[in-house]
Amino acid sequence: MTTSNHADFTGPYDTGTINVVKRRQLRRTVLGTFVGNVMEWYDVGVFGYLIVTLGPVFLPEADTAAQVVFMLGTFASTYLLRPLGGLFFGWLGDKIGRKRVLFMTLALVASATFAIGLLPVYATVGILGSVLLVLLKMLQGFSAGGEFTGAITFISESAPDKKRGFYAAFLDAGSYMGFALGAALVTALQVFFGQQAMLDGLWRAPFLVAGPIGLIAIYLRLRVEESPQFNALLEARRHETGARRDRMKLNPIRAFAENWRALLMVIVLVAAANSAGYAFTSYMPTYLSTVLEHDAVQSNLISLPLLLLMACSMPLVGMLSDRVGRKPVLFGASIWVIVLSVPAFALLGNDSLAGTILGLALIGIPVALYMGTLASTYPALFPTSSRTTNLGVSYNISIAVFGGTAPLVIDALIRATGNQFAAAFYLIGMSIIGLVAITLLRESAGHPLKGSEPNVETEREAHALNLQRTARQ
Repeated sequence: MTTSNHADFTGPYDTGTINVVKRRQLRRTVLGTFVGNVMEWYDVGVFGYLIVTLGPVFLPEADTAAQVVFMLGTFASTYLLRPLGGLFFGWLGDKIGRKRVLFMTLALVASATFAIGLLPVYATVGILGSVLLVLLKMLQGFSAGGEFTGAITFISESAPDKKRGFYAAFLDAGSYMGFALGAALVTALQVFFGQQAMLDGLWRAPFLVAGPIGLIAIYLRLRVEESPQFNALLEARRHETGARRDRMKLNPIRAFAENWRALLMVIVLVAAANSAGYAFTSYMPTYLSTVLEHDAVQSNLISLPLLLLMACSMPLVGMLSDRVGRKPVLFGASIWVIVLSVPAFALLGNDSLAGTILGLALIGIPVALYMGTLASTYPALFPTSSRTTNLGVSYNISIAVFGGTAPLVIDALIRATGNQFAAAFYLIGMSIIGLVAITLLRESAGHPLKGSEPNVETEREAHALNLQRTARQ
């Protein structure tokens, strides 16, 4: 591109090292990452809504409470290997690029979900079926450890700085869309064929559907281009060393030591947001049907519309965070959970349909505020050279300890205390801790990512930034 010093922007423009986002490439990036998150959370939705069904299939000799605890534990086992997956795929993403790693993680998630639909049950192979189920869930966790953090890094590095919140929020929107898709399919099968048909083998269908969905998602992801920020970093290193390298060098231990404050910040923020998120998505169907003794299908039908509304609202929340900043939106989410969790669970337990819907909404709204904002907050805390490694480890450690275990911990607290408000107190405690981290958080809305040149929408905007730089020199 030629250089111009004209301040009237008649063109051609001097964009310097500033990246001008290509709209077609950005659309493909958003779609490619969106469908991957749909795939990952489709399985979470299917499994979460089949917990009551899968218990008798894989552990028929146990009582209902033991079956639920085992299935919640199986769900939690998904998260045991997520930190290891986050480290492996994060390191690989910083070494060979974001795109290739995201292809690997998506293929593994889709394959493991499909394989669950082929598992032999207790009546055929005894306890071996349960063991294989746990192993497949752990494989999903390993691959998912690199999926979401790789995707939010990819889209954050590809989006314009001033709209990073809006575009990054599509990832969590995809997560909740996928969850809703899985939950809706399970609910439809229960409504049209009945619970007995599900127990007799129809439970396999939602998992087998992951095969064709996964192939579509993989095709769309193959069409995206590498992150411009990673390409710029790679080109800079090539220029420094004079070598034609297509990969970077990274020492994870050094990266952790240099970014330990940001690592702790992500761990706390993830704990606060995802405790509420997993309580709403993965535990509420079980809570409504086992603790409050609502009909299982009715419980699903109540929460599904709210899931869809939350998913659709997240890009709007991201847009709001671009305008007013990440911190005000996150403050609002934390205060909401602290003040309204107890009233929410009180409404859930009053045996009225309106109260149940309002109670779920009071839990779901702050989740949308959290998730619609944090996807663009996390990547801004780390430099481009080690972003996926640091984020993959910190995010997934917190998810493993506080997110995926939230349904099991909440259920155990309720059963141990006999108090339905135990869940509310747990969520309040996590958001109080999160509020401390938000207070210390540096505002990142509208600013370039750490260690990267600005991302802008037009050459005119890039030219203006270059003129400002020249004037300051």
